[in-house]
Amino acid sequence: MKVFRDINKLPRFDNAVITIGSFDGLHRGHQKILARLQQLALEVSGESVLVTFDPHPRKIIFPKDKSLRLLNTIDEKLALCEKFGVDNVVLVPFSVEFSQQSPTEYIEDFLVRSFDPKYIVIGYDHRFGLNRMGDVFLLREHSHKHGFDIIEIVKQEVEDIAISSSKTRDALQKGNVRRAQSYLGYNYHLSGRVIHGDKIGASIGFPTANVQLASTDKLIPKDGVYAVRCSISGLPVDGMMYIGRRPTVRDDQKHKSVEVNLFDFDDDIYGEDIHIDLISHIRDGEKFDSLHKLKLQLQIDQEASLKVLAKLSSKPSAVRDQVCIAILNWNGQEYLESFLPQVLHSASSPIKIAVIDNASTDGSVQYLKEWHPEVEVVELTTNYGFAEGYNRGLQQLEAKYFVLLNSDVLVTENWLDPILAAMDADKNLAATQPKILSLEEKTHFEHAGAAGGYVDALGYPYCRGRLMDHTEEDQGQYDDAVDIDWATGAAMIVRSDVYQNFLGLDKDYFAHMEEIDLCWRIRRAGYSIKVIPESTIYHLGGGTLDYINPRKIYLNFRNNLATLLKNESVGKLLWLFPLRLVLDGVAGLKYTLSGNGKAMVAIIRAHFTVYGTFGHILRKRAVYNNIIAKYKVGDAVPSRSKVKSILANYYLLGKKRYQDL
Repeated sequence: MKVFRDINKLPRFDNAVITIGSFDGLHRGHQKILARLQQLALEVSGESVLVTFDPHPRKIIFPKDKSLRLLNTIDEKLALCEKFGVDNVVLVPFSVEFSQQSPTEYIEDFLVRSFDPKYIVIGYDHRFGLNRMGDVFLLREHSHKHGFDIIEIVKQEVEDIAISSSKTRDALQKGNVRRAQSYLGYNYHLSGRVIHGDKIGASIGFPTANVQLASTDKLIPKDGVYAVRCSISGLPVDGMMYIGRRPTVRDDQKHKSVEVNLFDFDDDIYGEDIHIDLISHIRDGEKFDSLHKLKLQLQIDQEASLKVLAKLSSKPSAVRDQVCIAILNWNGQEYLESFLPQVLHSASSPIKIAVIDNASTDGSVQYLKEWHPEVEVVELTTNYGFAEGYNRGLQQLEAKYFVLLNSDVLVTENWLDPILAAMDADKNLAATQPKILSLEEKTHFEHAGAAGGYVDALGYPYCRGRLMDHTEEDQGQYDDAVDIDWATGAAMIVRSDVYQNFLGLDKDYFAHMEEIDLCWRIRRAGYSIKVIPESTIYHLGGGTLDYINPRKIYLNFRNNLATLLKNESVGKLLWLFPLRLVLDGVAGLKYTLSGNGKAMVAIIRAHFTVYGTFGHILRKRAVYNNIIAKYKVGDAVPSRSKVKSILANYYLLGKKRYQDL
């Protein structure tokens, strides 16, 4: 992250996506804005820029007001911005002269000249310029002239942000640091320098590091004792902290003392910087009749603090930090209303759920914000399709495992538990899928994935439980967890580092077959892929395009050929590719004889598209080969398919079930 403190020496930002504000606390509400900022920057191949002010504008505009208390110092705010992935922070030296710019001067001389923004992300009530006369409407008037777009943060979200800031301050002033943490998304902290004290703590067996806080504007929580975790020169140390006026020793009504007793630590740290995370409030401050009684209470405080900190250390990492279910949505409010509530119960522990919205126009986003505020929404400004939509959305999300889940899937309770157990047990298991049954005919397998996918020797995909368009009745015949060639994109669980390292889904595919291509890359790098039938879900299917839709046929044939060109050996391609021309022609003829002449046209278009982009596909093959060589964990895992031609088995030999192959 780059930090700029002189607005006259700013570089030329590439497609700058900017937001402006004080961002005090950088709590969860602010973090949503930063995620949106990064997402927009990724969309336009640009840079995210957070513009904030130092000193805080209130200190300049109301110099006699001494009540200002901030949740962050500037240095703490910068550290959080870097943590949350902001590319650039511009600290504007706020002055009386700056505040007296007219709104038009602010737009043209400050925003446009300094940043040449592509997008400005701003609240509906944002005011700027002399007497705060500028607003969002004035920005929109100038947007066409200067070539930027406005992304307006809606009223409810702005008000939620303000409420979160107020609630955070209120919680801290009441000593409720855990509630404050729930608003912030991180531990509230104090920072400063260790200075000499009067050594009274040491005289009763509890030496303390007296802390001179880095800023007098920083909000200090309620007086009392807190369990804390500290960092001194990068070294983590547990302890307990006292905040107050030390009434037992010397009741100082003018100054609050901040003192930390560090456990099992006796280094000389005078003059060192210390960072203090507040973990839990132990008790309020009180006055004792003697130092002996104070010592007895401190022993009790220490035991309580150690108990809190030990519980924190032994607490297993939550599934929420491990798993993110990501649902890609485009105008699917009806599906979200029907299926999302059950998704909330996908595991026995809490999980993170996100909806990546491909610029819906049906009210999906508004529905989610109103009815499911617990769901994170990643808003894309364009419909990027399945492949690139997921790529761009997942870049905004963090987890050990990503769950790519279709919006038209009905999940069963705790369906993820056996899958996560299997993946935790095998670090080379990169992707999995559950058993997928049809929502419309729950006794039968569903077309998209069934009980695990394979690719025959000629490059045609098929599944256990589904050959061509024929789906079998589920009688438990495929309830064994086995290695497969590919996991369905309707419900794929994949390690996030593997997904990102292997460049995710190929955006050129738009939709269909992209999961087969990704899984093939993963297997070439030595990872395995499995189906875990102990987990079962129900898929509506055909929610985007019907299975015989010419557009879907085009995408399937085009993307299948591209997958072969990128992943098969050169020697095999020399005979396979010409053969596929013949076989695909036969498939087109079959469609035509069955009355679907448009399908034949779609297949011809698919082939000519591939021929026209042959060089581009081969260049992408070279890129993927380099990536695979870089991240491989072993020898390539060969195809698990034992079938030379699924077409011959199905059409010539009449085999309709996987177990008959």
